[in-house]
Amino acid sequence: MRGSIKSYAVTSGMRLATAPDIPTFTEMGLPTLSYFGWFGLFAPRGTPRDIIGKLNAAVVDALDDQAVRSRIADLGYEFFPHEQLTPEALGALQRADAEKWWPII
Repeated sequence: MRGSIKSYAVTSGMRLATAPDIPTFTEMGLPTLSYFGWFGLFAPRGTPRDIIGKLNAAVVDALDDQAVRSRIADLGYEFFPHEQLTPEALGALQRADAEKWWPII
Protein backbone atom coordinates (compact mmCIF):
# COMPACT_ATOMS: atom_id res chain seq x y z
CA MET A 1 0.00 0.00 0.00
CA ARG A 2 1.43 3.33 -1.00
CA GLY A 3 2.16 5.79 1.79
CA SER A 4 2.15 3.26 4.61
CA ILE A 5 4.98 2.46 6.99
CA LYS A 6 5.70 -0.96 8.46
CA SER A 7 7.46 -1.11 11.82
CA TYR A 8 9.74 -4.07 12.40
CA ALA A 9 11.00 -3.31 15.91
CA VAL A 10 11.04 -0.73 18.68
CA THR A 11 14.15 0.44 20.47
CA SER A 12 12.64 0.45 23.96
CA GLY A 13 13.46 -2.33 26.41
CA MET A 14 9.89 -3.56 26.41
CA ARG A 15 7.05 -3.55 23.92
CA LEU A 16 5.06 -0.34 23.70
CA ALA A 17 1.52 -0.29 25.04
CA THR A 18 0.52 1.62 21.91
CA ALA A 19 2.06 -1.04 19.62
CA PRO A 20 2.09 -4.36 21.50
CA ASP A 21 2.52 -6.46 18.34
CA ILE A 22 5.86 -4.87 17.41
CA PRO A 23 8.82 -6.69 19.01
CA THR A 24 11.81 -5.00 20.59
CA PHE A 25 15.29 -5.13 19.09
CA THR A 26 16.33 -7.05 22.21
CA GLU A 27 13.70 -9.71 21.44
CA MET A 28 15.15 -9.89 17.93
CA GLY A 29 18.62 -10.61 19.32
CA LEU A 30 19.99 -7.06 18.98
CA PRO A 31 20.21 -5.75 22.58
CA THR A 32 22.76 -3.06 21.73
CA LEU A 33 20.07 -1.25 19.71
CA SER A 34 17.93 -0.87 22.82
CA TYR A 35 17.22 2.75 23.68
CA PHE A 36 14.34 4.87 24.84
CA GLY A 37 13.99 8.59 25.15
CA TRP A 38 13.29 10.17 28.48
CA PHE A 39 12.60 13.55 29.99
CA GLY A 40 13.86 14.90 33.29
CA LEU A 41 13.71 18.08 35.31
CA PHE A 42 17.10 19.41 36.40
CA ALA A 43 17.99 22.12 38.89
CA PRO A 44 21.25 24.04 39.31
CA ARG A 45 24.05 22.41 41.30
CA GLY A 46 23.78 23.32 44.95
CA THR A 47 19.98 23.56 44.99
CA PRO A 48 18.92 22.64 48.55
CA ARG A 49 17.63 19.06 48.96
CA ASP A 50 14.31 20.26 50.38
CA ILE A 51 13.71 22.34 47.24
CA ILE A 52 14.62 19.33 45.06
CA GLY A 53 12.14 17.27 47.09
CA LYS A 54 9.37 19.83 46.60
CA LEU A 55 10.02 20.04 42.85
CA ASN A 56 10.04 16.26 42.56
CA ALA A 57 6.80 15.96 44.54
CA ALA A 58 5.14 18.54 42.26
CA VAL A 59 6.21 16.66 39.13
CA VAL A 60 5.08 13.30 40.53
CA ASP A 61 1.73 14.85 41.52
CA ALA A 62 1.31 16.29 38.02
CA LEU A 63 2.10 12.91 36.46
CA ASP A 64 -0.52 11.30 38.71
CA ASP A 65 -3.22 13.57 37.25
CA GLN A 66 -5.34 11.50 34.84
CA ALA A 67 -5.68 14.32 32.28
CA VAL A 68 -1.90 14.77 32.18
CA ARG A 69 -1.32 11.02 31.89
CA SER A 70 -3.87 10.71 29.10
CA ARG A 71 -2.33 13.55 27.11
CA ILE A 72 1.20 12.19 27.52
CA ALA A 73 0.02 8.68 26.56
CA ASP A 74 -1.78 10.15 23.52
CA LEU A 75 1.61 11.47 22.40
CA GLY A 76 2.95 7.90 22.51
CA TYR A 77 5.10 8.20 25.63
CA GLU A 78 5.39 5.55 28.29
CA PHE A 79 5.69 6.18 32.04
CA PHE A 80 8.41 5.06 34.40
CA PRO A 81 7.17 3.07 37.39
CA HIS A 82 6.27 5.34 40.30
CA GLU A 83 9.23 4.17 42.42
CA GLN A 84 11.62 5.36 39.68
CA LEU A 85 10.33 8.94 39.77
CA THR A 86 13.03 10.14 42.16
CA PRO A 87 16.05 12.42 41.83
CA GLU A 88 18.31 9.45 42.57
CA ALA A 89 16.73 7.32 39.84
CA LEU A 90 17.07 10.16 37.33
CA GLY A 91 20.74 10.57 38.22
CA ALA A 92 21.34 6.83 37.81
CA LEU A 93 19.56 6.84 34.44
CA GLN A 94 21.61 9.80 33.24
CA ARG A 95 24.89 8.16 34.32
CA ALA A 96 23.94 4.84 32.69
CA ASP A 97 23.08 6.57 29.40
CA ALA A 98 26.35 8.52 29.47
CA GLU A 99 28.35 5.32 30.08
CA LYS A 100 26.55 3.53 27.26
CA TRP A 101 26.60 6.25 24.63
CA TRP A 102 29.79 8.23 25.32
CA PRO A 103 32.08 5.69 23.59
CA ILE A 104 29.78 5.68 20.57
CA ILE A 105 29.50 9.46 20.41
